[in-house]
Amino acid sequence: MIFNPNSTGNARERAEELRDELAERTPDLPVELIPTEHAGHGRELAERAAATGAPLVISVSGDGGYSEVVDGIMRSGSDRAVAAVLAAGNANDHRRATREQPLADAVVAGEVTRIDLLRLTVGTGDAARTQWAHSYIGLGLTPIVAIDLEKGSKGSLREIVTVVRTFARFRPFPLDLAQGGRVRLDSLLFANIDRMAKYATLSDDGTPDDGLFEVVSIPHTSKLRVLLTALRAITRGLGPQPTARTFAFTTVKPTPMQVDGEVLEVPAGTPVTVDIAPAALATIR
Repeated sequence: MIFNPNSTGNARERAEELRDELAERTPDLPVELIPTEHAGHGRELAERAAATGAPLVISVSGDGGYSEVVDGIMRSGSDRAVAAVLAAGNANDHRRATREQPLADAVVAGEVTRIDLLRLTVGTGDAARTQWAHSYIGLGLTPIVAIDLEKGSKGSLREIVTVVRTFARFRPFPLDLAQGGRVRLDSLLFANIDRMAKYATLSDDGTPDDGLFEVVSIPHTSKLRVLLTALRAITRGLGPQPTARTFAFTTVKPTPMQVDGEVLEVPAGTPVTVDIAPAALATIR
């Protein structure tokens, strides 16, 4: 179990509780708790663990910590390592969207399934960088809000204040689409699950094992319309959304992107491809 000792969700305590429960129910199962020491450390630890045998690597974290673990497992090249997440973060979107039973029950049952992953490729040729996402990749409002939340502090009222402040000063961003044409957007989201940000429902039937991802886009429009779209996502959902297996574009300006809970800065003039990797990750739910 990999956990962030400075997590907002009491990750250490949650990890210790799961360890103690598993010790009672499966006493022959070796369990190791490993704290992360810096940003990106979860990726390193997961890659190292996945390289040997067939471990179950549990991220005791929110979406960002789990993203590091998933990315580390995929970088190891192992097809035997299994991933899982014990929710201990702020949003915990992935766990809420995929949970089928308490994690201790899932570990004891040992029933492994496979889910799709989003594969983000930034750049081309030898300079290309690949990163994997379990839930979503966002441009526009999504990463901008995430950056401001990290600069400030979390908590329902403070989050609302941050979102309102960010929304008031947000500006649209341009992209050159691979299929031709420049667009100006307020938000672009590639989703492997049907929800995000704790409260928003992105689509009616998006699942992480259908070989597709949803493309949720908001062309540049008035701030009132963007606000109404956000309210609809929170109250009744956005309804059916277009789906794709791949989507490519080139940034026009430096553009932040949010990969699950992690924000990346993509330079201007960079080719970017998002595609689906069907059944790429073994997991328990």
